[in-house]
Amino acid sequence: MEYLPQNFSEVFSLVACKRNRIPLNLFLLLCFNVLLAPAVQAAAPVELSRSASYAITLLGLVTLSLCVYLFVVIFQPEKF
Repeated sequence: MEYLPQNFSEVFSLVACKRNRIPLNLFLLLCFNVLLAPAVQAAAPVELSRSASYAITLLGLVTLSLCVYLFVVIFQPEKF
């Protein structure tokens, strides 16, 4: 168990590192998908397969992230 960080400051420094942004974002997206897919499956009026509920949840998360990105681009264009 030596590969695990001894304190949380190492984890926060890993999260704050600019180099690891894309893999970290993909990991968080998959974690949110795992958390939200059962709620989508339970809220559906018809019986959905597990893969369909994961796909719908992933589509919703991608749509939400694209909306947030476009909102930031529209209101802060000088950063881009």
